[in-house]
Amino acid sequence: MQSNRRILLIDSTAGDFSTLKTILKFMDEDFDCVDLTAASDLLAQHHHWKAVLLSTDHQNFDLCQMLINQAPELPFIVDQRLSDLTGLANVVAAFDTQVTHSGFTQALHRCELYLRNKPNQQLKSSKDLQHTLVGHSHEMQIVRKLIEQVAPTDANVLVLGESGTGKEVVAQAIHRLSKRSKGPFVPVNCGAIPGELLESELFGHEKGAFTGAISARKGRFELAQGGTLFLDEIGDMPLQMQVKLLRVLQERVFERVGSALQIKSDVRVIAATHRELEKLVDEGKFREDLFYRLNVFPVETPSLRERREDLPLLINELSRRLTEQGQESVKLTDNAIQSLMEHKWSGNVRELANLIERLSILYPNQLVDVAELPKKYQHIEVEAFEPEYPEAMLEREALNDLFSFSDDEEESEDEQNGTQMIVELPQDGINLKEYLAELEIDLINQALAAQDGVVARAAEMLGMRRTTLVEKMRKYGLN
Repeated sequence: MQSNRRILLIDSTAGDFSTLKTILKFMDEDFDCVDLTAASDLLAQHHHWKAVLLSTDHQNFDLCQMLINQAPELPFIVDQRLSDLTGLANVVAAFDTQVTHSGFTQALHRCELYLRNKPNQQLKSSKDLQHTLVGHSHEMQIVRKLIEQVAPTDANVLVLGESGTGKEVVAQAIHRLSKRSKGPFVPVNCGAIPGELLESELFGHEKGAFTGAISARKGRFELAQGGTLFLDEIGDMPLQMQVKLLRVLQERVFERVGSALQIKSDVRVIAATHRELEKLVDEGKFREDLFYRLNVFPVETPSLRERREDLPLLINELSRRLTEQGQESVKLTDNAIQSLMEHKWSGNVRELANLIERLSILYPNQLVDVAELPKKYQHIEVEAFEPEYPEAMLEREALNDLFSFSDDEEESEDEQNGTQMIVELPQDGINLKEYLAELEIDLINQALAAQDGVVARAAEMLGMRRTTLVEKMRKYGLN
C-alpha cells in the first residue's frame, strides 16, 4: 500500500539532513539516507518510495539528472542548488537550507498527488471496470476511481443516483474488487417487499415464528455471510426496520424472527437509493443515525444527461451484449446518435438499453436513422429518404397482387369496384395491354372520385407516389 512507502534521502556524502530528519520523525514518516553512489539500485525499487529528496552541490549535476531520469515513476524534491532540474516533469518541488515543517509538508503533498494521479496506476481490475461501467466522461472516471478506492476496504457504501443509472452495477463492481469477491453477492429490493415481511426476509425465521412459517429459513444476512449484502431502495425501508438494521450495523449481530440466538454478522453492506435521504431525514421518514452509518463512503452515479458524450460507446456496448446473448445487433447512423444525444433520458441507461433492444428487433443487423427512431427520440430534422422504384417493377408487383386473389375474392372486389374482371381467357383471346390500361384507368377514376379529385389522397389510396399517379393521369389524358 502507498501508506507503507518510505522517503528516500540522497546526498553526495549521505549528509546529515538534520532539520529534515527532525521534521520527518515529527510526522512519523519512515525514511532512509544514502549517498549518490548507492542511490541507483534503491531507485529501481520504486514501489518502496513515496518521495525522493535529492541534495548535493552543482558539480554532481549530471549524476543527479541521470538519477531523476532513471526513475520517472517517482516524485523528486531537489536541493535549491539544483534548481535547474525543476524543469523535469517528476521534480515536483525544491527546498533550501531553511526548510520548514509547513513548506516540507506542502512539497510532500505534491509527491502524493504525483503518485495518486500517475497514468497506468489503476488496479489490474481497471479493464473490468471499463467493460462494466462504460464511458470516457469525467463523471464516469470519478465513479471508477471511487470504486477502486473503496473496494479493498470493508467500509459501508451508499450508492446514490436516479433510477436506471446502474447503481446495482456499481455495487457488483465493488464486490468483485473486494476481499469478499469469493463470497456471495446478495441483493434485496427493500421497496419491493412488504414491511411486515422484510424482517423475516433480512434476518430469517424459525419454524412456527408466525402463521405460515412451516419451516426454519435463513435470511439474506445469513445467505450473504462472508460476502456483500446489497440493500437496494433503502429509502423505502419502514422506520421500524431501520432501527433493527442500525443495530446489526453497529453490533454486528442479529437474531432470526422467533429466536433469541444471536448470529454474528460477517457481511459488508452496500445500500442504494434514488431518493434524497437527507431530505427524508429532515422529514422524519429516515433515521439520521442510520443515514450516517450507511453514508460512510457515498458514490453518486451520474445521469445519462450528465454524460451524453458516452452515448456512442454505450450504444455499441449494449448492441454487443445483445449479440453475446444470441440476439440480433443494430447500428445507428451519426444523425440518429446525435438525435439521441438531445433526448432527456429520464430512464437513463435502462431506458437506452430497452430502446436498443427494441430497435434490434425492428431492424435486425441494419443501420437505423432518425426516421426509424420512435417519435419521442426524433429531436433533429433530417430529410426522410423515400425510394423511387422503376415503373415496370411497380406495375409487375401490382399485377402480381391483382391476379393473386382467389375466385371468390375476385368476384367480391369486382362487385365492390364495378370492374369487369376476366376470370377465364376468351376463346378468341384479348389485347392484354389494352385490357390492363382500361383496368388501370377505371381504378384511377374510382380513387379520384372517392377522394373528390384530390390527387395526393387518391395516390395514397392506390398505394403509389403522387408523382407516379400524375404521370399515369397525363399518360391516359385524365383530368
